[in-house]
Parts: sequence; structure tokens; C-alpha cells
Amino acid sequence: MNTENIPSSPSPRRPVRRTAAVALVAAVGIAALAACGGGESGAAADSGKASADGDKNTNAPRVLWMGDSIAGAEAPALGAALKASDASFKSMAADGGGGVTGEIAEPTWEQLPKELASFKPDVVAYQITTYDWGKPAEQRTGYEKLAKTVGDAGAELVIVTAPPFKIDDFYEPHKAEIKSAPKSAEDVAAKHRDTVRFLDSAALWGDDGTAPRARRSKDGIHTCQQGAAGFAQWLTKELGKQYSFTPAPADRWATGSWTGDKVYGPLGCK
Repeated sequence: MNTENIPSSPSPRRPVRRTAAVALVAAVGIAALAACGGGESGAAADSGKASADGDKNTNAPRVLWMGDSIAGAEAPALGAALKASDASFKSMAADGGGGVTGEIAEPTWEQLPKELASFKPDVVAYQITTYDWGKPAEQRTGYEKLAKTVGDAGAELVIVTAPPFKIDDFYEPHKAEIKSAPKSAEDVAAKHRDTVRFLDSAALWGDDGTAPRARRSKDGIHTCQQGAAGFAQWLTKELGKQYSFTPAPADRWATGSWTGDKVYGPLGCK
């Protein structure tokens, strides 16, 4: 497979400055939540009260996160948001892979059963990768296999659409396949309504990867800390609604040590 445009190995950790941290909280608390349709109210507001009372989210699930390098850049924030909400979290997102269709999926199918057996998730959240190539029938086969594998392990599957991203020379030959993947996944979710859920992240990002709302990094594909935090807030809120737990407010996790994760260095994030 041509790997010219696949991100290289992460560089050493780069801390976030205080001013950037303040901006991060503002971005999550205002811009990101506005994209979700409102300020920090409802479940998020209730979480502040629960925290003050010392209560715990006893329903918070164990979440296994899957996807490619885009999901990898979202993972530090998502892990922080879920852990602050009393959920357990593990990521198996893979740079240059992580998909469930074609030859590139072989490492996924090798690793997934091991993660399911050791981590024992309640929920597997799979973000559609930029490598879920193939005809719609092939894509559906991959998502069906994912649903069965996850279901056989006693977990539920949540499929999340990828954010809009730049279709560069590497992705251009697969543009039609990238476009058809969400519909293929949605078809599979519709067949397994009791165990598979489909979430369209366009509710957060929109469908234009160049728009400010999409919060892409300089490469037009991945996200920096603010975008990752906005995504984490959105997805944790959606999972909270599905699995009856209260998401922690952003000020409990948005400026934590995750903001200095080494994944952000190669992306030019500050």
C-alpha cells in the first residue's frame, strides 16, 4: 500500500501554554457545545451537581475506541472526558490503519479479539476510517463482521462517521469509497438496531473540512487539541444519552495533561 501521506511517528511531548489552555476551555465550553445545539445544560450541568455531591456514574461504560490516525488524535481528549465521567477508556486507534475492510484491515482483525478479551468493553466505538475502501457491499461485509465480533464479546457497537477532511492526492483515487462508507455503515446499524448504533458527527463538524467549524489541523486531515476536545465533549454527551450516564463538565478535564500528548507535535499544534 502507498504510505507516503500516512503520518510519521509522533515527536516528543509538547506542553500547552497557559494561554492556550484557557482558550481550550473556552473553545469547548462555547464553540464546541454551540455546534451541538446549546450551552452546557441538561446532562452536563447535572454532572457539576453530581460531582459536588460526590456521586459517581455507576452506569458509565467501559469504552474501547477504534479508528485511524484521525481517531488517534481525538483519543487523548476522549479518554480524559470519559474518565472524568467515571467511564473506563482504551484506544486501539492506529496510524495508517485501523480499518475493517481490505488488506489494511488485517492488523485490526488480529488485534481486536485480544483487546475485547483483555479490556472487556461494554461499548466499542468505531470511527469510520479514511481507509474503509471497497465497494458498498465490501464495506457492509466489514461492518457486519465488526458488529458480530463485538456482539459475540458481549459488547455493543457504536459507529461514528469521520470528520470532513482534505482529499489530497493520496485519497483522491478513493474519494467515492470514502463517500459511500457512512451509508454502508448506517445500513448495517439499521439491521442491528438492538446492538449497533450509528452517530453522524456532521452534527458537530459540518460537512466542509475547510470551514472553521471543522477544526482541522494544518494538514487539513487531523485535529489539534481544541478540535479533539470539542469532539470528546460531543461524543461523551451522545454516549451519555445512549448509556444513561452523566458527562463531566469540560472544566474538569479540558486542560489536563492530555493536551501535551505527543500525537499533537507532528501536526503543528501549539
